Amino acid sequence: MTEETARLVIDDGFQLARVQDRVFGSFVEHLGRCVYTGIYEPNHPTADEQGFRQDVIDLVHELGATTIRYPGGNFVSGYRWEDGVGPKETRPRRLDLAWHSTETNQFGLHEMAAWLEKLGGNELMEAINLGTRGQEAALDLLEYANIPGGTELSEQRRVNGADEPFNIRMWCLGNEMDGPWQTGHKTAEEYAALAAVTASDMRMVDPDVELVVCGSSAHDMPTFGTWEETVLSKAFDAVNFVSCHAYYFPEYNADGSRDYASFMASGVDMDGFIKDVAAGIAATKARLKSDHDVYISFDEWNVWYSQEETSKNPEGIGNWPVAPRLLEDIYTAADAVVVGDLLITLLKNADVVRAASLAQLVNVIAPIMTEPGGPAWRQTTFYPFAITAAATKGGTVYEPKLASPTTATRKYGDVPVINAVAVQGADGSLNIFATNRSLTEPQRFTIDLPAQFQATNVSAQTMHEDDLEACNTLDNQNRVTPHINDTATLNGSSVEVVLPPVSWTAIRLD
Repeated sequence: MTEETARLVIDDGFQLARVQDRVFGSFVEHLGRCVYTGIYEPNHPTADEQGFRQDVIDLVHELGATTIRYPGGNFVSGYRWEDGVGPKETRPRRLDLAWHSTETNQFGLHEMAAWLEKLGGNELMEAINLGTRGQEAALDLLEYANIPGGTELSEQRRVNGADEPFNIRMWCLGNEMDGPWQTGHKTAEEYAALAAVTASDMRMVDPDVELVVCGSSAHDMPTFGTWEETVLSKAFDAVNFVSCHAYYFPEYNADGSRDYASFMASGVDMDGFIKDVAAGIAATKARLKSDHDVYISFDEWNVWYSQEETSKNPEGIGNWPVAPRLLEDIYTAADAVVVGDLLITLLKNADVVRAASLAQLVNVIAPIMTEPGGPAWRQTTFYPFAITAAATKGGTVYEPKLASPTTATRKYGDVPVINAVAVQGADGSLNIFATNRSLTEPQRFTIDLPAQFQATNVSAQTMHEDDLEACNTLDNQNRVTPHINDTATLNGSSVEVVLPPVSWTAIRLD
């Protein structure tokens, strides 16, 4: 076994951008058990007087999730927000066409706002229905949520128990509107016209809202590129963000084995996606001669085994279950490395990515799992997110100066075997995150420290398992956790560490 060498140079003179707290957002959709028996289970032993599971609240605190995107996702494109407010006993049960389920509406806007308060005042990112509805319903919801009082809808909110407005700042103008799976999906021209007028009208109610316009549903959509161009041309000066969504999973090789080599390089695709969208934003800004800035909200990203059995919807005209077990992927050690790699990629693009949402938060392709009436536990993917969020919120990303050998992949060709980023923490610490994408070889990694940084201590922790498919389950909740990496050594103005194959490592210097 050999150790190849890679090098990261950190230069004080080349800082990229501040890390926005919103980059560590997450996503709660009315899908499967994300809400019901996830964050909300009134009969659970840890439930408070509002039905919120305290064990889940504790884990969300530990995870470090900030902005929460809600209530969808595909769900929002058929959602009537009025169904989720008012007395619970009068709220209607509705068919959810997105996930072939029954929505009881026992959890809605007021419950989400109260849950966020229990978390400590985390920000709500509200999505509005531009599938089966339009600007009138959007304006009604905005009035209900943000106007202090004195109008029919704002007074209705007060009667329903929220005397003060919710003051929601960030709003998604629909969800994945170019997707043929989306209720009420539209052409680029149809959506651009609707989004532009909705954005303009919403600003008449509240000029300070921050609006996210839908980009293409995926990097490989046939509509990608021309969709962004059309939509931004119509709505550029009225919006603040354009959305990106991306999910990754290990596809199969011809021999039936998993293509882990390409899977480890998922960040290469995410990076290309970000750069393509950023280029489209810049081109539109120049063409319109605008002085307005639009950024990227990468508000759905994760590993998702979307082709597997767990992701199949219920079927049949008489089969509309309440909160079925859907998309409950059990994440492996390899999945955790990829999630860490995607986080590195988001941070390396901190100048253009100002918000992001790990999809989703609980049970549904999530870092946190629960059992009804039972425990909650951390999936493998919990750890890279929690460690990265704790170390980098409010910090500053250095421009990446990385030299790395390459490794071959079927899907992306030759890619850097090491992906890494350096962030100066708000507390003055220096934090480096690195993945080794090689399936077989450890990597000796050298980090040249900034000239003005006088390191007194180095520590490192690594996610790595010889069994790539090792996972945390109800019966073995701590099978995969970070381990101390005692190969990290401080040598004057540099650090050396050995990165095992298929690993994610966090290095901290004080």
